[in-house]
Parts: sequence; C-alpha cells; structure tokens
Amino acid sequence: MSITNILSLLGGLALFLYGMQMMSNGLEAAAGNKMKQILERLTSNRFLAVAVGALITAIIQSSSATTVMVVGFVNSGMMTLQQAVWIIMGANIGTTITGQLIALDVGMMAPLFAFVGVAMVVFLKAPKAHHFGEIVAGLGVLFIGMEMMSDAMSPLREVPQFVDLMTKFSNPVIGILVGTVFTAVIQSSSASVGILQSLASNGLIGLGDAVFVLFGQNIGTCITAVLASIGTSRNAKRTTLIHLSFNIIGTTIFTIVCLLFPLTDLVESFTPGNAPAQIANMHTLFNVVTTLLLLPFGQYLAVLAKKILPDSKQKVHQEELLAFTNDEFMKNNLQLGFSAVYLQQLSEEISKMLRLAKDNVELCFSAVIHKDLEAAVKADETEETIDLMNKELGRYISKILIHDKTGNDIESIEEYFRIIGNIERIGDHAVNIGGYVHVMDKNEITFSEGAQEELRKMQDICEVALNFLLNMGGEPTEWLSKIAALEQQIDDMTETYRENHIERMKQGLCSEQGCILFSELLTDFERMGDHILNIAQAYAKIAMA
Repeated sequence: MSITNILSLLGGLALFLYGMQMMSNGLEAAAGNKMKQILERLTSNRFLAVAVGALITAIIQSSSATTVMVVGFVNSGMMTLQQAVWIIMGANIGTTITGQLIALDVGMMAPLFAFVGVAMVVFLKAPKAHHFGEIVAGLGVLFIGMEMMSDAMSPLREVPQFVDLMTKFSNPVIGILVGTVFTAVIQSSSASVGILQSLASNGLIGLGDAVFVLFGQNIGTCITAVLASIGTSRNAKRTTLIHLSFNIIGTTIFTIVCLLFPLTDLVESFTPGNAPAQIANMHTLFNVVTTLLLLPFGQYLAVLAKKILPDSKQKVHQEELLAFTNDEFMKNNLQLGFSAVYLQQLSEEISKMLRLAKDNVELCFSAVIHKDLEAAVKADETEETIDLMNKELGRYISKILIHDKTGNDIESIEEYFRIIGNIERIGDHAVNIGGYVHVMDKNEITFSEGAQEELRKMQDICEVALNFLLNMGGEPTEWLSKIAALEQQIDDMTETYRENHIERMKQGLCSEQGCILFSELLTDFERMGDHILNIAQAYAKIAMA
C-alpha cells in the first residue's frame, strides 16, 4: 500500500467525519431546541422513549451525541435514570441508519449533494436555508469520504500480510477488541462501521469475521459518553454505565449466537453479493434485537448501574435524614392545618443535624491534634450533609410559615429556623478548624505540647456543651444558665489561651505560620461558643412558649 493510498484513506476518513459533523450541526440548528424539549418532556412510557431516542439519533446520525445529551439531562436532574435507559436503547437503534444509507450505494450522487448543499449555504441568505444546506452538503461530503476510503483500501486485496491479519478476526475476542479500540479512538461507531463496510466491499473481510469487529464497535462508541460523564453527578455516570452494559450484554448474546448458529449465513442470504448491506443489516439486527430482549428488564439495568456505582454512605445518609422534607410529605401534613405533626418531625431532624455538627467538631479538633488529613476530608463530607439539611429544613420551615400563619406554634417554628442557622455556623467553624490540617501538612507546621493540650481542652468543653444541648431536660432557666456558664468559660479560655500563645511566640516555641493558625483557630473556638449559647436561648424560648 503506497503513501498515496494511506493519505487518501486518512483524507476520506476526515471527509466522512466532517460530513457527519456538518449534518449533525445543520440538523441541530434547524430544529433549534426541539430535540432537547422532546427529551426533557419525555414521559415514563418506555416505548415512546425508545422511539424518541431512535428518531433523534437517526436524525443527528450519532448515538454518542444523543447519549451525551442524556448524560447532561440526568446530571441536571431534568431526566431520571430510568428514562435514560429507554432513550439509550432507542439511540442504539437510531445509529444504524448511517450504515443503511451507505449500503444503499448512493455514492455516485455524492458530488451532486455536496454541490447543492454548498450552493444553498453560499447563495441563499435565509438562516433556515443555510441549515438545510449544511445537512445536504454534509451528506454529500460523507459519501465522498466513503468513496475515497473504499478506493484507498482496494489495493490491500493484493497484500498477503493484510489479508492474513483480516483472517485473525475470526477469533471473536480479537475482533471485538479491535472494533472496541478503533471506535473508541475515532469516537464514532458510524465512521468505524463505514470503514468496516469499505473493507467488506473490497473483499478484504467476510461477514463471518466482520460481525465480531462490528459487535466491538458498539462497545467502543460508549467512550464519548464516558468522557462526557467525567466530573458529573453519580446518576450521570450511571447513565454511561447503562449504555456500556447494554452493548456488552448485546455483544455477549450475539457472539454466542453467531458461534453456535448460522446467523451470519442467514443475514448474508438477504442481500447476497452486497457486503455493505450485510454489515448494515447485522448492525440493525444487533441493536433492535438487543433492545427487544432488554426492554422488559430496563429497570434492572438501572439497578445494575447503581450496584456497580453505589451511592456513597454520605449520600444515603443525606437521603435518610431528609426523607420527611419531600413534597409529598409536606403536602399531606400542611393540609392538616395544625403544626403538632410537623413540629415533632422538625425537632427530631434538628437534633440529628446538631448531632452531626457535634461529631464534626470533635473530629476536626482531633484532626488538628493528630495532623490527620483523612479525618479532615471526612469532616468535609459530613459538612455537606449539614449544609444540605440547613437548606432543606429552611425550605420546609418556610413552607410551614407560608401555609400555616395562625398556628399556636409559629413562634417556636421561627426559633427552630434560628437554631438550624446557628448549627450550620458551628459546622462551618468546625471545618475551618479541620481545614488548618492541610496548611499544617503542606508547611510542616507542628503545634507545641502546650498548644496541643489547650486544643484537647477546647475539644472537651465543646463536647460537654453540645452534649448538654442534645440532652436538655427539666427547667429551661436552669439548663440555660448552665449553657451560659459554659459559654463564658469558652470566652475565658479563649482569652487565657491567647495570652499563653503570645508568651509562646516570645519564647520562639512556634513558627510564624503556626502562630497565625492558632490565632485563627481560637477565633473559631470562641464563635462556636456564641452559637451554642444562641441555640440554647432559642430552645429556652420554645420550652417556655
């Protein structure tokens, strides 16, 4: 194979891909946001969803584009994981349209399509005409590229080494791997299937060997969605797993069938002598049959994706903590017209939030004392839950106040609103303290033994005060005075430790950066005491209401 053939092959591939992109861009521009609107408004009807996925993919000529779009919708919460299953199934059917178009052998008309399309873009001023011109020109460029690839590969029939390589694809595993890797590299199953059709049309590979490469190409096309899911939500990543598992299951089934039964002979008999059509028909058969087989089990694909990529324990914990704030719960309880039911729920959830904050305070002090980076990271995760609870409980309280303005417990509910704000601030100061560990590790800062002992005492008094809040009982004025005394003790400790800190600085027992960190830590400690007192005062008002 000469350098000219190689350049022609690369040029043909470039034109093929560019033609596909032109068609896709033109179709998306012509349709505006209609495709996205269809997907966004999709109902849970699986048959409709499969049809929509197939139609959109057939139009834009790219299952990867459809899947990437679906990943985006799932990531933004506009589409559920279950809806995504059906769309992906449809997308796999729709992507076979390119192979069928190639099999129709309309290459001789390609230059005419390209000319008409370009003429529309150049000579017509209407934006819509430009978009449709792109579609027509893209189709023409696509087929010109296909013809170039076919002509470039024609001499390979005379190369014994290449023919020998093609015969190795009779090994299913090698064929699947080659199809997967090549499609993953060029990120287009339509293009890789087109190249396979060119090889077959030149007699370089028979259908019996080509099918395994074809099955691998269906797996390789998932790479685009995998790349698109990087940095997205867990559900968005699960969407790509569903796409991948669909094609892996289909490949497994069809590989076994082709090895045990004469399926390739049957497909070959439909269009004898027309190798591109045979590959196109097998591609369509693969995706249609796999969809029909998996359609009744679509929900299990979603379950499988969740098993492979489960929620973090933190996420599950968040969902459990906030179960009662969902709209259905609120709808049922707000219609009751009195606050007794949701007041109890609110009190219990706030206690959970306060317990999380207490645990984080202890964890963050411990992280600083022991320079434990892992503990600091864990504290950040818990803080996410505290922030989420603050947001959701705040939303819940706001709805109560809007719908039930005459309840006897409205003043108590307002105090609960103040309490969750103060708990959230305690959580913030705790993670501030935990965050100093990263600075200490980076700059090799170590606190003196005296400073570490003071840190332990800070941790102890915070634990006592927060435990007191969680186990209040009896006369409100009594426990409020005890909390106030603890808060005053925190203030006194802060003042004493500042003076001790200054003395250590004079003696050169701590570095300049260590001094700054300890001073900031004392500020966080003192402010946590203030918020603890604010919470106690709010609870006292509730108890005396």
